[in-house]
Amino acid sequence: MELETGSAAETEAAAAQLSVRLRPGDVVLVSGELGSGKTTFVRGACRALGVTGPVTSPTFTIGQVYAGHPEVAHLDLHRLQSLAKEDPALLDDYLTPDRVGFVEWPEPAEPKLERVAARVRLEHLGGDRRWLAIE
Repeated sequence: MELETGSAAETEAAAAQLSVRLRPGDVVLVSGELGSGKTTFVRGACRALGVTGPVTSPTFTIGQVYAGHPEVAHLDLHRLQSLAKEDPALLDDYLTPDRVGFVEWPEPAEPKLERVAARVRLEHLGGDRRWLAIE
């Protein structure tokens, strides 16, 4: 599915539509350039999954877990070139069978990720407009 959104609220609504098909253990890969709306997309899905607290990019912490129904793991692998020098359990600490996981900048981990339920690509079109491809 491809669509264009004209506001952050529309980007979040597109994510909410995706979230209804997600189950615990599912992982969603979210790609796009800086400022393309990756965290906005994740925030929309998190809200639909019952997360009420702040949803911010975990760029400097690698990952966060949010209380929701089910719990939601949110990872940002932007700072990693590969997982070769990382703790082998890094992904396992977040991506569990009991959580829905969202991974921004997933390229370093993609070969190791299981249960990929969707791939989302965002592009900034200027202003608040975004192009999304969800497969």
